[in-house]
Parts: sequence; structure tokens; C-alpha cells
Amino acid sequence: MDQPATMQAVAQVRLHHMLDKAIMENLSDSVDRSQKLNIAIFLLYYFPHRTGLTLHVQSMAEEMVRRGHDVTVVTARYSNELPRDESTHNGVRIVRLWAPIKLSRGMIMPAFPWAAYFAMRQADVVSIHTPMLETALVSLIALIAGVNVIATHHGDLVLPNGLLNRFIRGTMFMLYKFMAQRAARLTAYSRDYAENSYYLKPFLDKVIPNYPPVEIPEPDQAAAAEMRRSWQKADGPIIGYAGRFVEEKRPDLAIRAMETVLKKYPDARLVFAGEYDIPYEGTWQVQQPLVKQYGDTLEFLGLLKDRQALANFYAACDVIILPSDTECFALVQVEAMLCGTPMVMSNIPGGRVPVKETGMGELAEQGNAQSFGEALVKVLDNPEKYIKSREEIESVFSFKKTMDTYESLFYTYARSQRG
Repeated sequence: MDQPATMQAVAQVRLHHMLDKAIMENLSDSVDRSQKLNIAIFLLYYFPHRTGLTLHVQSMAEEMVRRGHDVTVVTARYSNELPRDESTHNGVRIVRLWAPIKLSRGMIMPAFPWAAYFAMRQADVVSIHTPMLETALVSLIALIAGVNVIATHHGDLVLPNGLLNRFIRGTMFMLYKFMAQRAARLTAYSRDYAENSYYLKPFLDKVIPNYPPVEIPEPDQAAAAEMRRSWQKADGPIIGYAGRFVEEKRPDLAIRAMETVLKKYPDARLVFAGEYDIPYEGTWQVQQPLVKQYGDTLEFLGLLKDRQALANFYAACDVIILPSDTECFALVQVEAMLCGTPMVMSNIPGGRVPVKETGMGELAEQGNAQSFGEALVKVLDNPEKYIKSREEIESVFSFKKTMDTYESLFYTYARSQRG
């Protein structure tokens, strides 16, 4: 990119930041914060399911409770081990619905319309998290109940090619559009993602960028050092991968990138933290020849459910790699940075934001294993260049600012503010 184009792009980013800040300041100044709100949240999976989406919603729900609001989450009972009907976790009322029909990662909840209506009758505002099959239904019921919808979009639906998948993708987008046209506001993880999202781009006038909430404890350095010793070969570097072993995360690229890394660092190891043999996904089976090819170079820990253990994992690594084909943000990046570990990330809309905003890592060409390998070597060769303090990262990705934005939106569009 030539210099004038670069300067224009930088100026555009600054303008967007100023506009977004002005919008939120206007919202914050115009609301009455003296009232307690009743917030109804709708999503497919919730605690104890652990993905970036569920952690995002759980953090938001529990923080709203800490701020004095009543929060109800309506979600699927995706496992028979979960409590039936209602339960409470950290002050959040959870209504889990019977989901007898499973479609890949999706589920059909026959009682959803009734549960949604009863929750909305009591609610001041509705928070829905997309993509979700019931988006249009939530919008319609909210219209009947007379309550506004604030939608947080967690990523466009991306499916493999095929007639059935094209039908699913088209249907889901149609249902989403019905909701988006009627929603009071849409929130996106970043302006960069919104401008490149086929879900959000048609509705940019409604979009409020809001970085996702990220909380992770400070690592226990002694425990992290012990972890590192258990994986390390000689004094070789440790490269971490935190996430599910699924197609869209491209774990195969992380493994293939090791070909380049091993030429410079023959004792390097790649350590995976996350689910790998996933029932709805065949990537683990498909990639077995590659996994066996790299053998002792790889380590698979499985899912680290304890947040302290995850923090220690990040701190034990020299760099974290995330070669996803699509990400609207990837919480993993900020978690790793908060624990002192730089990133190598795909140069994709949304996903590139943490590295570009902080400088704590390198971006690699999407889908290019050699580019990822070269980026890893670049970080390993000069780690001091990429280290930022926890305070510096928190100043960019502020949990409080994110929650203030959510609360301002909820207050602005709450039933009590309109009456």
C-alpha cells in the first residue's frame, strides 16, 4: 500500500473511533441510571459450555447482576447432565429448555416461543446473541411483548460448500435480517469486522462497535514454569494453540507452520489446549496423518476448564498461534496478551484487531502455512519487541468500558426509559 493510501486508511480508522466514541457518550448522557433493569438474554449455549461466545455472554450477564440488575438467560439444555428448567449461577437466572432435535451445532427447542414470551413480559430490554436459529422468532415475540432488542453479533455463519449448507446459510441470514431490521441496535466486536461482515454491513447505521469482555487471572509463574518444563525439549521454544481442533480454526496450518519453525528451532514444540475429538466435527480424524507425521513435536492437553490453568498455559508459551480462516475477534488473543504472551494471527477482518491495536504480535497471510511459520520465527527471534504490560493491554481492551457500553445501550432502549 502506498503512503497516501496508508495515511487515508489511518485517518479513516481515527474518524471511526471518534464517531463511535461520540455515539456512546451521547447514549451515556441521555439515560436515567437510577432504575434497576430486568434483562432477558437469549442464546443457544450457555455456562458450563465454554467458547468465546458463551464466555462473552456469561461475563456480561454476571456483571449486569453485580451492577444491581435482574438477568434471565433463556438457553438450550444441551446436555442431560444439566439441571432441568430453572437454576441460578452467580446471580443469573438460567432457564434451560428441552432440545430433543440436534442439527450439527444447532438444536430445536419446542418450548422456546412460550419461554421467550414469559421472559419478555417481565423484561425491560432483550439481548440476543447471533447467529441463532430463533432470531426472527425473538424479534417477533419482542414486538408482541413491546420490548426492544439489542443484538450482539458473534460471527457470520460460514459453512462448507454444498446445496444443503447453502440453503442453511441463506435461511439463517434471512431470519437474521428480519431481526436486524427491527432491532434497536446491533453491537459488533469491532468496526473492522462490521465493515466486512455480510451480516452487519447492510445495517452499519445501527451498529455500535464494542470490544468483547475479557477477564483472566494473572498467571502463577511457578506453575507456568512447571508446565513449560513438562513440555519442553532441551531449551526449545513452546508455541501454543488455544481453541477447538475444528476446520474453521485451521489447526492443520498451525501444524504445517512447524516445518518452517523447526528449520530455525529444531527443538520447538506445539502445544494444543482445547477440545480436539469433537462429536459434530471430523477434523481430528481427517488430520490424523498430519498429526502422526509431526509426532513428538505436538502435545494435546484437552480442554482447560479452569481459568487459572488457562492463564498458566498462556504464560508457559513463547507465542500463541491462531490461524483461523474466520474470526470476528478471538478472545484468546487478548487473554494471551494479558498473560504476557504475544500472538501470531491471520490477517483477517476482526481477527487482526488485537494485534493491530496493541502491536503485541504478528499477522500472517490467511491460509498460508509458510507465512505463519515465518511470523512465528520473527516473534521467537525478537520476543522483547512484542511484550506489552498487562496495564497497556487493559487500557485498550477495557472490561469496564465494554460493560459501560452494554449498560448504556440497555438503559437507552429499556421499556422504562420509553414510558
